[in-house]
Amino acid sequence: MLSKRIIPCLDVHEGKTTKGIKFKNNIDIGDPVDMAKYYYHAGADEIVFYDITASHEKRGIMLDVVRRVAETIFIPFSVGGGIRTIDDMRHVLLAGAEKVSVNSAAVQHPEIISQGAEAFGSQCIVLGMDVKHVGKSDTIPSGYEIVINGGRTYMGMDALDWAIRGQALGAGEICLNSIDADGTQDGYELNLTALISSHVDIPVIASGGAGALEHISDVLTIGKADAALIASIVHYGTYQISEIKSYLESQNIKIRKNW
Repeated sequence: MLSKRIIPCLDVHEGKTTKGIKFKNNIDIGDPVDMAKYYYHAGADEIVFYDITASHEKRGIMLDVVRRVAETIFIPFSVGGGIRTIDDMRHVLLAGAEKVSVNSAAVQHPEIISQGAEAFGSQCIVLGMDVKHVGKSDTIPSGYEIVINGGRTYMGMDALDWAIRGQALGAGEICLNSIDADGTQDGYELNLTALISSHVDIPVIASGGAGALEHISDVLTIGKADAALIASIVHYGTYQISEIKSYLESQNIKIRKNW
């Protein structure tokens, strides 16, 4: 069994790390470079960096911040937000990231997944999925719909269908963001996570809702996720990464001992 990963998420807007609830009411909480350095030394397995308004504002990602973060840490580093072309991917990877995450652009132009996988390898391409529970219908048989542009635009696409298609196009990993659970600290969306994880063969990172240690162990076991994205639970000092990993180890969940 592969070790489960614990991945702090840095949502960045105008050069500052920010945090909201259900993709709304964001507040600034720190400098992304300083926070990336802190989490690296605290034992994070990877770090995810999202430029959260780049797609909505139709602008490129802040490469200067990416370079500074990449120069500070020496663990895998994924970057998303505003990546619309192969050149965008190339610039982000050359700035020091190991992976690029495509979300809105992939929904609108799915060929970017296969083009990216061919150019840089599937291991570099993460399919970001922002998902809202809307109830089952003929159009959305799973009951979960894909939403893009930072939670603003509903696409009429079934999340499970899109995950399966994304894997077929060449994505090497899925980062599954539950809009309903985001920032609530009430627990991950276990049904959604288990649904996606059970139908794809690539790793699934669960995102949205961690507020207690049990939430993380649940999403890695009941939700069958390969990794847990964390934000509020560590940003606000509720737990240290070492505490999270020690707890998971006590629950017989295989983790990387790097603290």
